[in-house]
Amino acid sequence: PAMYSTDYSAHPHLPPLPTTHTTIMESGGLAGVLLGMGNPLLDISAVVTQEFLDKYGVELNNAVLAEEKHTPMYADMVAQYPVEYIAGGATQNSIRVAQWMLQVPFATAYMGCIGKDAFGEELKKAALADQVRAHYMIDEATPTGTCGVLVKDGERSLVAALNAANNYKMEHLCLPENWKLVEDARFYYSAGFFLTVSPESMMKVAKHSAEHGKCYTFNLSAPFLMQVPPFKAAMMEVLPYVDVLFGNESEAVTFAETEGWTTKDVAEIAMKISKMPKASGHRARTVVFTQGMDDTLVASEGKLYRFPVIPLAKEKLVDTNGAGDAFVGGFLSQYVTGKEISECCRAGNYGANAVIQESGCKFPPVPKFQWN
Repeated sequence: PAMYSTDYSAHPHLPPLPTTHTTIMESGGLAGVLLGMGNPLLDISAVVTQEFLDKYGVELNNAVLAEEKHTPMYADMVAQYPVEYIAGGATQNSIRVAQWMLQVPFATAYMGCIGKDAFGEELKKAALADQVRAHYMIDEATPTGTCGVLVKDGERSLVAALNAANNYKMEHLCLPENWKLVEDARFYYSAGFFLTVSPESMMKVAKHSAEHGKCYTFNLSAPFLMQVPPFKAAMMEVLPYVDVLFGNESEAVTFAETEGWTTKDVAEIAMKISKMPKASGHRARTVVFTQGMDDTLVASEGKLYRFPVIPLAKEKLVDTNGAGDAFVGGFLSQYVTGKEISECCRAGNYGANAVIQESGCKFPPVPKFQWN
């Protein structure tokens, strides 16, 4: 039998909470409106030297899965630098930011697999403190996943050792108390990274979303997911069900290359992906590409939009770790309440701007975002 249990620590039986924002939801409230599924990781973050990056063959602004050569890296970081332990994992970051922006207790829920250890307890505590309803699968035989976050000059590189996060199973999703989170939600989000773990869980939720006129959102997440054929194949299976696709400029260009497109124009790529076949006809696909400090590009219903980011003085930039995740979280906080794309991007850029002024995906206690 699979070694796992469901974690009830996040109070699955709380009644739905009233909300101050008017919503388009039939449920009349925002409790549980957004469900994320992904790889929960504890970030081990340190500011390192170029020499350290070179030693482990790590490039800035990249994300990779740990290989054998990275095994000693984590202990090496702890030995050489002051490190910070921060709740991480791309999907979990986005869900936590969306929850923070919404300020409605348990508007969001999350599933993924952790180990039965101190790092796993840290993730449980972070989710509860942030008021995210986390139903973790617990793998008693495998340690909680970690992600080495190497920061230099404000730029970050990620090296993920998935460990327990790699062992998420569809059986957990199908347990009645977990499937209820799927049924209660109207919006879903997974980072592309979850394709390497449980594409069948993603497909089950994506199909439910399409069949019930709900909204499935997804992120390209990293170039390697398109460059490794089995991951790209899994991505292309999910893509027809994707209503909102997120990514950054390098991921957009990589996607185009792997499709055999000759263009490197991010706006053109966004438009082409928005017109790719869809499994559900109830809404057109929206494609949202961030470009660091350059305008965010949105392709939707045959139109292209550009939204400027919030400028930030160089001395205020701490690190870019979590910026893309925070953009998604901010965007979704508005999207689930039926706001226009311009408002969603304004909130996304607010979220990203808040997070890059902190180390890792952390944010002030209360957002100063003005709802329109």
